[in-house]
Amino acid sequence: MKGSIKLVSDYHRQRAIDMVRSAPDGYHVSVKEPTRNLDQNARLWAMLSDVSKHEPEGRKLTPDDWKVLFMHACGWECQFLEGLDGRPFPVGFRSSRLTKKQFANLIEFIYEYGNRHGVRWSKPEPEY
Repeated sequence: MKGSIKLVSDYHRQRAIDMVRSAPDGYHVSVKEPTRNLDQNARLWAMLSDVSKHEPEGRKLTPDDWKVLFMHACGWECQFLEGLDGRPFPVGFRSSRLTKKQFANLIEFIYEYGNRHGVRWSKPEPEY
């Protein structure tokens, strides 16, 4: 028996318990915080596009490049490999693996940075 269950009700909790009880020896179980949601992801990309268009500090970067910079600034480790064209590119981390809270912190950091640099936001600031 394989599967994963989102714990949203007593029924789902009971189903998870039943799966654990019937699992053969050697199976693994993990309980983790939920990751970012689609609304957070949409907001992130809108914000990264806004920052990219504004070019703070004269930085002409793509939204993908800004994402790498902001994730690094928030403490998520980056590794770089040399591409086939000789240019480095980031590997080893993905914003989709961040928890909702970590993602909210990333968005908050980008807002703070953008506000300090006069970025005009295409979406209003989220309420936390």
